[in-house]
Amino acid sequence: MSYKKLGEYIEVIDDRNRDLLDLPLLGVSVQKVFIPSIANTVGTDMSKYKILSKNQFTYIPDTSRRGDKIGVALLKNHEKALVSQAYTTFKIIDEEKLNPDYLMMWFSRPEFDRYARYHSIGSVREVFDWTDMCEVELPIPSIEKQREIVAQYEAVANKIKVNEAICEKLEATAQALYKHWFVDFEFPNEEGQPYKSSGGAMVFNEELEKEIPEDWEVGLLSDLITVKYGKDYKHLNVGKIPLYGSGGIMSYVDSVLYDKPSVLIPRKGSLNNILYVKSPFWSVDTMFYSIPKIENVLIYIFNVLSRMDFNSLNVGSAVPSMTTEYLNSMQILIPNEKTLKSFESELNKIEEYKISINKQNQKLTQLQSLLLSRLARLEE
Repeated sequence: MSYKKLGEYIEVIDDRNRDLLDLPLLGVSVQKVFIPSIANTVGTDMSKYKILSKNQFTYIPDTSRRGDKIGVALLKNHEKALVSQAYTTFKIIDEEKLNPDYLMMWFSRPEFDRYARYHSIGSVREVFDWTDMCEVELPIPSIEKQREIVAQYEAVANKIKVNEAICEKLEATAQALYKHWFVDFEFPNEEGQPYKSSGGAMVFNEELEKEIPEDWEVGLLSDLITVKYGKDYKHLNVGKIPLYGSGGIMSYVDSVLYDKPSVLIPRKGSLNNILYVKSPFWSVDTMFYSIPKIENVLIYIFNVLSRMDFNSLNVGSAVPSMTTEYLNSMQILIPNEKTLKSFESELNKIEEYKISINKQNQKLTQLQSLLLSRLARLEE
């Protein structure tokens, strides 16, 4: 199929908010979606902001500080919204010739990002201007074919969203179970009934200044796990072992740092991003990993730490950071062995379901990428 220049199908729009309409103010992320703007608009002349309508596009011409991706998005979830006057806004001239979602699929391809970065100009700032956008070439099949392609892609995208919603519900279930057992002390007793409300024996603990089950203890985090430093990864080759940083999986490498389940604790950066991993991994030097000292304790530790606000700490100087000294000295409630084993069993069921869903989403994401790559090879 022959390629056609995008400029034949789109036109720039410049609809300003002269009537000072109360519309959501949105920004554009490099993930190519709209996000609520964090700009401080106090004292700002809102009449200069641009109005964007549903099925219209905006993009950020300045590409110099946005990594390898171009900030471009299609408005779908609002009838109208405001965007910065620095953004370029445009629409499709005839949606019976070019489908907005089909065009957004083209913008989502990594090849488009590479093209736009390559054609950005400017010595100090790199700019992908309107002329450059109009010079973009793409295959434009019949509108029926475009809609068919979009329907296939959206079916996959919607399945991913459904799976993400399921994972969120599973996480909420896990958190509710943790609270029920270890905050409300309503874990199952010998008869399977809620412990505290069924008259389970409680004793006052002076360290926590509250009652706890009589055969539970209070100790230190270091009684339950050994906190270990991650290691530098720059010497490693690309492989299949997940490489974890404070933001999650950074890449995949060919070496294993630890091959058993572990709780990963950020040392710098996003301190609240506590992770529980079950498969072999490598963690970077800004990420602690842990080795359990007793059985059936890791999922409990993960839930305890996940409920804490580590981001409010500033143990370091420049950025929020964590130390082994702080972690090891943390006071922690230590349930009896039977309760820990039961909790680990219940949470493992939830975790296994989440893992299976996440694996399915990985395959669906690969399918999305395949569908995007096929756009360049469309036939008449």
